[in-house]
Amino acid sequence: MGDTDEFLSLGLAIVKDNSCAAEGDQGGKRKGRVSFDHSLSNAYDEGYCEGKVFRLLQMREQMLKLDYKRKRLVEEDGRGLQLIHLLLITATAVDENNLDLALENLSELYQSVSLTGGSVQRVVAYFADGLAARLLTKKSPFYDMIMKEPTNEEMFLAFTDLYRVSPYFQFAHFTANQAIFEVFEMEESNNNRALHVIDFDISYGFQWPSLIQSLSEKATSTNRISLRITGFGTSIEELQETETRLVSFAKGFRNLVFEFQGLLRGAKLVNLRKKKNETVAVNLVFHLNTLNNCLKISETLKSVHSLKPSIVILVEQEGSRSPRNFLSRFMESLHYFAAMFDSLDDCLPQESLERLRIEKNNLGKDIKSMLNCDHMKNSNYPTYEMMETWKSGMENHGFEVMKISSKSLIQAKLLLKFRTHHCPQFNGENSGFKVFERDEGSAISLRWQDRYLLTASAWHCV
Repeated sequence: MGDTDEFLSLGLAIVKDNSCAAEGDQGGKRKGRVSFDHSLSNAYDEGYCEGKVFRLLQMREQMLKLDYKRKRLVEEDGRGLQLIHLLLITATAVDENNLDLALENLSELYQSVSLTGGSVQRVVAYFADGLAARLLTKKSPFYDMIMKEPTNEEMFLAFTDLYRVSPYFQFAHFTANQAIFEVFEMEESNNNRALHVIDFDISYGFQWPSLIQSLSEKATSTNRISLRITGFGTSIEELQETETRLVSFAKGFRNLVFEFQGLLRGAKLVNLRKKKNETVAVNLVFHLNTLNNCLKISETLKSVHSLKPSIVILVEQEGSRSPRNFLSRFMESLHYFAAMFDSLDDCLPQESLERLRIEKNNLGKDIKSMLNCDHMKNSNYPTYEMMETWKSGMENHGFEVMKISSKSLIQAKLLLKFRTHHCPQFNGENSGFKVFERDEGSAISLRWQDRYLLTASAWHCV
């Protein structure tokens, strides 16, 4: 379990720190004291709070070390719903600044959850961490330990693991690419065989190899196709790595002319190099949710409309998580992430280190950030909305929805079937993953059990 200890461990410093006892009679000068919000620290004696928090974190340390086979008994005994109920009571106590009840319940949760147990135990463990961090101020060293961000390399590995084993990202990317490819084909008679994709969140560039391959299959050595990708990224380093990755891949397709232009996120769309009559496609896959207020979303959509693209692709998580109301955000997030954790059991074996990486450095990181976003300075809290809300926003900014083609729907369903040959745990038709056509064919969604995870739609300018 060495790897597991590393995942959320606060370290033995918690147990070894005797500053609380050693300095208890020194006029309250406790260097190791845990920092709380003023509303909490004024209501309780500091030494009393301190002891409670140390005991809580010791419980947490024990949770990290317990063998997962013993922990699975929690769900085998049908106590998963009890865990969820206790978690909800704890969240209410945290929201009401009831420190006594919150710490007591968190201690009980840490005795029942596990990072290597069933999906309920695992997701509750990360939500418990988010609640524990919410009780601390950012000045507390324990806050930093709980909320410690993974390195760029750890986040990349977690992303690639999730990309490979789950249909989550592949559904989004393949559906978007199919719609872009079909529009390119429709305009082939007058677009000079040139396609320009403007990706507002290039991330690692994983979406585009499949489009490059599809275009190459259509091109010939004497009638080449030109593909330019303008990608927005969070850093120069990320853009350079993405460019290197895509250019290297595209070199294998000699009937394709490939160019990449990287721009830092927030840069104005004024220096875009455009070719005459080229098909312009705007990719808004997982982007609008990163804009944390309505004004930024509106400005982005106006900017996109000014480009007069042939198609705009929108793919977003399904949800309604308001940053203004903690408990409603908590409930919506719990429903969503419970489905995600549950779905991973369909993709990876229980003891998989890949699953641990995904949950710690991707999903778990998002959970803790979600619960503490209103306590973070300069927080870019994601704006998750239901499909109907995004639809209304697009229509109000001069876009009209396009029908999703039958090819896109067939391709999405084939994606789920195809994965049965690569993931022994994934059970194809009997899996919890399903693809559904929605809104009279104007959108398609990926669903786990009865929970919609992602919805894709295509738009054009009115």
